[in-house]
Amino acid sequence: DGKIYDAYVIYPKNHTSEANFVEYFVYQIMPDILENKCGYKLCIYGRDIYPGEDAASAVEKRMQKSRRLIMLLTHQLINSKEDAYDRHIALYNALIQNDTKVILLEMDTIRNVENLQESLRFIIKQQGTIKWKEEHTVHPQSPSSKFWKQVRYHMPLTRRHS
Repeated sequence: DGKIYDAYVIYPKNHTSEANFVEYFVYQIMPDILENKCGYKLCIYGRDIYPGEDAASAVEKRMQKSRRLIMLLTHQLINSKEDAYDRHIALYNALIQNDTKVILLEMDTIRNVENLQESLRFIIKQQGTIKWKEEHTVHPQSPSSKFWKQVRYHMPLTRRHS
């Protein structure tokens, strides 16, 4: 299908105390579970997009080469101006072109869904979110936890190399 990645990860990129955990999750936990233990290939900004590349076009190209978009919903991402472009492109690809499925990981409890942009509200209403908080204390590194099983359910089938 011409895709290189199983999923492109959209997460808040500025540094606050909340971002420390999110970055740990994005750079350590997700690759450990989804890449090392489940055989997926993720595209993570800051790891797979290189310095000197035009960020906007690199992001767009990588999203187009990904089978899924994983969006980490945090208060920071939702309210962030810096991350608005990634979010906009992702939602455009998912809704308008209808060729990429978005997986929403609710890292913080989102209380006011009404305040979200319409496209995001639509996707949440359509398919819901996978909530991290309720079980992040129990085995975050276990691919068989409820959270990771739900994530894997929405991921494309892996082509295991054996």
